[in-house]
Amino acid sequence: MNRAISLLALPFLVVVAFLVVASLYIVDVREKGLVLRFGEVVEVREQPGLGIKVPFLDNVVKYDARILGLPTQPMEVTPLDDRRLVVDAFARWQITDVVQFRRAVGSGGVEFAQRRLEPIVTNAIRQVLGSVPSTTVLSDDRTQLMNRIRDLAREDAQDLGVRVIDVRLTRTDLPEQNLTATYARMRAEREREAADEIARGGEAAQRVRAAADRTVVELTSEARKRAEVVRGEADARRNAIYAGAFGRDPEFFAFTRSMTSYERALKGENSSLVIQPQGEFFDYLRNDGSDKANPVPTPAAAASPAEDEPAEETTTEGALQPGETPAPTETNREGQPLGAGAGVTLTPLPESLASPPQQEPIVPPAPAAEPAPAAEPESEPAPAD
Repeated sequence: MNRAISLLALPFLVVVAFLVVASLYIVDVREKGLVLRFGEVVEVREQPGLGIKVPFLDNVVKYDARILGLPTQPMEVTPLDDRRLVVDAFARWQITDVVQFRRAVGSGGVEFAQRRLEPIVTNAIRQVLGSVPSTTVLSDDRTQLMNRIRDLAREDAQDLGVRVIDVRLTRTDLPEQNLTATYARMRAEREREAADEIARGGEAAQRVRAAADRTVVELTSEARKRAEVVRGEADARRNAIYAGAFGRDPEFFAFTRSMTSYERALKGENSSLVIQPQGEFFDYLRNDGSDKANPVPTPAAAASPAEDEPAEETTTEGALQPGETPAPTETNREGQPLGAGAGVTLTPLPESLASPPQQEPIVPPAPAAEPAPAAEPESEPAPAD
């Protein structure tokens, strides 16, 4: 009896267990669920956990609650300056309203929603990028453009029950047929900038070089000026020394000048000279000039009685000693000593040139005196008649 009851209860327990399992469903933390009864939404389950439904009448539909990605196909966009660009983007979106999403996509699910969402993102990209020039699209700072595309796509995607979280432009390139011309234009622009930089550098180098040349010319001119001043003052000092030396013996000066003239004129490569032999040029070729050398000094006038008295001896520093000749003092145009204007100290005049030794005058021998004629004897007076 008990065994028969057990055999009858076993199918009942199996049916009960099957009904219990069919009436339960689980919603994962990554999902959102809808309980449908004859196609109508009966319950929305957004919290994870275990749910109960009517077996064989209710149907549970689950959608991914995570953030999903949507890559777009490459497309050509014409910016404001009519330069075509090849653009592709990547959008991130999430289901926010499950009921509306179910009504918008039906049984197509996420894949159908992506097919409907892609044209929305594409149209937003074309609309935003078509309102700005290509330079703005190709610049590094495109955050504002991407935010505008996101906001426009989010507004259009509200009817799908989804929310566009972000849109990123992954590539913005020129078409293949325009790359060569664009690269050539960019290369020409860079070459022009390089030429400008080179020209500016050459100009700066020219200025530096001109300043350096001017400094060299100024320093060289100043050094040449000082050298000429020193040379001129030295020549003046030399001429003064020569003048002082030759002034003591004019005949020696005439002799030296004649010897110099002979040395310069009587050379083998010079032309012939037509000069009278009696001219002054050949004076020292006809005689040695000894008759004119060291003329006899003119005797000094008799001293006055006051000069015969011995003068009181005074010893002062720098006073000339008896027999010394004062050294000539040469000055330049400003009255400064020679060499002082150029910062040069001239060597003092040697003592040998300042007071040359005096030689005894050469006196030619006097001719022998002729004997005086004998005096005739006085004749006696004649006797007077």
